[in-house]
Amino acid sequence: MTVQGVRWTADQVLALAPDAASRKAGSGLGAAGPWSGAGSSDEGAVWGLCAGSGSTPYRTVVDLADASGPAYRCSCPSRGFPCKHALGLLLLWAGDEGAVPRAEVPEWAGRWIEDRRGRPERKKVAASSGPSSGPADPEAARRRAERRAERVTAGVSELEQRLADLLRGGLATAGRSGYGLWEETAARMVDAQAQGLAARVRELGAVPGTGPGWPSRLLEECALLHLLDQGWLRRERLPEGLAATVRSRVGLPAPADGPPVRDHWLVLAQYDTADARLTTRRIWLYGTRSRRTSLLLSYGAAGRAPEPALPVGLALDAELSAYPGAGQARAALGERFAPPAPTAERPPGTTTALATARYGDALRDDPWLDSVPVTLDRVVPVPDGDSWQLADADEDAALPLTAAARSRPGLWRLVALSGGAPVKVFGECGHRGFTPLAAWPEGPGEVVPLC
Repeated sequence: MTVQGVRWTADQVLALAPDAASRKAGSGLGAAGPWSGAGSSDEGAVWGLCAGSGSTPYRTVVDLADASGPAYRCSCPSRGFPCKHALGLLLLWAGDEGAVPRAEVPEWAGRWIEDRRGRPERKKVAASSGPSSGPADPEAARRRAERRAERVTAGVSELEQRLADLLRGGLATAGRSGYGLWEETAARMVDAQAQGLAARVRELGAVPGTGPGWPSRLLEECALLHLLDQGWLRRERLPEGLAATVRSRVGLPAPADGPPVRDHWLVLAQYDTADARLTTRRIWLYGTRSRRTSLLLSYGAAGRAPEPALPVGLALDAELSAYPGAGQARAALGERFAPPAPTAERPPGTTTALATARYGDALRDDPWLDSVPVTLDRVVPVPDGDSWQLADADEDAALPLTAAARSRPGLWRLVALSGGAPVKVFGECGHRGFTPLAAWPEGPGEVVPLC
């Protein structure tokens, strides 16, 4: 399979960066100056030697032919993937064909590529020749599920009591008690094996002191948490789809049991969020044949970038299986049949009015949903006092941008791309407004990542 002709844009390379610091450092290494022995092969390998602070240059190699997305190897001590050297090498390859000519793969790079490409076959052989572990004990699994459900129910009952105590004492007490009370309550939910409830409790603790109107916002979040508690306690009476959503929101794991859907999945956006415990990666995909928008979620321990990393704007020939739950967009990435490749496809768009209606419809299936994926057609970013909004070019309607979107550099990239003209924008639309994640010019042009 030849992928030499598939060259990415600088935006697609930088969208792979695990954080802003890596993005900035990688950009500084995207010129020929620090590199020597750089080359590329028809089979999708890119390599080079990058001068560093030591006497020995760093050996960097990227495998672009991996069906899972690009894979990286560098002799530097960085724990982030891709490191700044891999980003710089890809930027050099994307921007200057002469700086990374076709060449024979050096022995040090070829060894790593051969080894990693042979791993899937070795795993298949081991799986087919290894001893069978035998069928799982369904009775033991049922008892484990019952014991966990009992612990969750106990945690939910305790949480309901704490919410009642909060409302009885008045919301003003939440601002005086500090974050410790919420963290203690969240820890109790972790003990009850209800990680989803623990996360929502921690979010409650962050609301007091966030500016004017925080008591109203806290009351709204308490009401949603109470609704989730009651949904769990009455889950036997709910429709199966909504019951599955409640189980997912509480934090009970469930396999992606939907039938595999093979498609060419356009990578719309990729971004990470992190706290002290975990880094969460969200990748939005759009099926060019199924017309389905799906979300891949992956996690990495604090300080480690999750996998996979997929270049925004390319398409992946792969299978996805949906997770259970009414209106859920989350899916699991299954078998991949080819590396990410360019595509001229763009997702179809809608108006701002229909986007808000779509979010309203989704809340009927999942009342705890923060946002839905939406592509807006022919919108113009315009200032609105101290804020910004996306205004329909053909209608008298607009969507405000979220506070998070207004603080990101991607806003100014969107404004520059538009220049006052309509653009197509993909993002997340919810009760806080719209968060743009990618955009396309109205005429021909590449996707511009905004996150």
